[in-house]
Amino acid sequence: MTSEAQRGAARHQGAEPPTLSFRLGAFGAAIPLIFFVIWAITTSVLQLSSEIGLVMGALLGLTLGLFFCRSRWEQYAQGLFSGMTQSVGVVAVVAWFYAGMFAQVLQVGGLVDGLVWLGGISGATGGWFTALTFILAAVFSTAVGTGYGTTVAFCTLMYPAGVVLGCDPVMLFAAILAGAIFGDNLAPVSDTTIVSAATQQADVPGVVRSRFKYSIMAALPTLLLFALLGGGGRIEGVDAGALQQVMHSVGPSGLIMLTPFVLVLGLALSGQHLITSLTWGILAGAAIIIITDFGAASEIIAFDPTTDSVITGALVDGVSGYVNMAILILLIVAASHLMKLGGTMEAVTQRLIRWIRTSVRRAELANWAIVALLNTAITINTAAEIAAAPFVRELGERYHIHRYRRANMLDAVTSALGYIFPWGAPVLLGWSTIQGMQQQYDWLPVVAPTAVFPFVFQGWLLLFIMLFAALTGWGLTFEDRQGSARRSPPTNA
Repeated sequence: MTSEAQRGAARHQGAEPPTLSFRLGAFGAAIPLIFFVIWAITTSVLQLSSEIGLVMGALLGLTLGLFFCRSRWEQYAQGLFSGMTQSVGVVAVVAWFYAGMFAQVLQVGGLVDGLVWLGGISGATGGWFTALTFILAAVFSTAVGTGYGTTVAFCTLMYPAGVVLGCDPVMLFAAILAGAIFGDNLAPVSDTTIVSAATQQADVPGVVRSRFKYSIMAALPTLLLFALLGGGGRIEGVDAGALQQVMHSVGPSGLIMLTPFVLVLGLALSGQHLITSLTWGILAGAAIIIITDFGAASEIIAFDPTTDSVITGALVDGVSGYVNMAILILLIVAASHLMKLGGTMEAVTQRLIRWIRTSVRRAELANWAIVALLNTAITINTAAEIAAAPFVRELGERYHIHRYRRANMLDAVTSALGYIFPWGAPVLLGWSTIQGMQQQYDWLPVVAPTAVFPFVFQGWLLLFIMLFAALTGWGLTFEDRQGSARRSPPTNA
């Protein structure tokens, strides 16, 4: 068979070239991802970052990569499409959609209102209320899997209530962000959990079980610090009537929505597939809303020809909230695959190995540093996690580090740094939410992002716990060729 015939057969069968040749060699193959990272950092510094903006950065980077490709552009395109169809991206996208629908159903059922009501009647004030806010934000973020949604919901309701009850505004805002970190890191339905598991080819239940020790080790001292330092807030012109104003719109009924959350958590941790667990959670949540008359069926899903989307409701909102990120992960996975075909991953790994040599500790430190660097620069933490994931996997597999450990390192550092820096998207989101609440409560103080970042204790502690784990090997496990966990590296590798 002639070479032309072989190429034709490959095209017909959907095969991809085993390698691609780029101008500038391995560096040229990395141009799409490098462009994306530079684009993300630049838009972040200019405060122009958005999900659709990141999608455009990824598309422009992939287009730019064409001009550095020495191989036929048809082969470049085939490699790109092959990368987009890898299960690592598709699994994350589908899981995101189901998790988004579940989160929206819980919010329609009033779960956040129930948790705020619980905080309001607790009798806690000052530092105790700040600590309680951290607990309730952690519960909510673990239930719905979105730290961003937790930040908005609790800055809208819990923050004004806490200010009235004598909480220090800076510590109160920090407690909300810290609670969001806890759930974003640990929740089975969190976008970062799903991405960290999918990109390292790990199962979500196993990942969650293995990372609990890191999360709780950071959460316990965080809780104590907020209890000790969270009081002392005194706002002039605020009285008991202000608390009644804040609490007027909430009630205990939403607490029943903890039932589908417990159901999903139990099913997921018992070994059921995440999609199965989320499906039962969505059905249970929808049934509770309709049966108890917490809302109408139209709030879950409805057809409305007067709107642009035609179909509306919580399920639609849950899916649409992840569409841009779904596109982004497919594009970044494709860019990573092109780097593999162009030899970039091998070149980067070999350079790191020269420093790492046979030291697993250095390999873990390299992974920690890569994730930290990208999350410092890219303000949307899931995007940073997606960009870092292929490097963590390549290096981890080379040193036989267990996939759970790789996923935990990737997720913990991502979740921690995403809610700390003043330029981070969730910090700015919370800040703008509090600013908007001043229109309703003119006495409400606004905390600047630069004031809150030293006190997001869950994030800082989680970051340094993972650094400690990398330095000491605490919690480190390996895996053999069959994927079985081992305490020591496999000898036959």
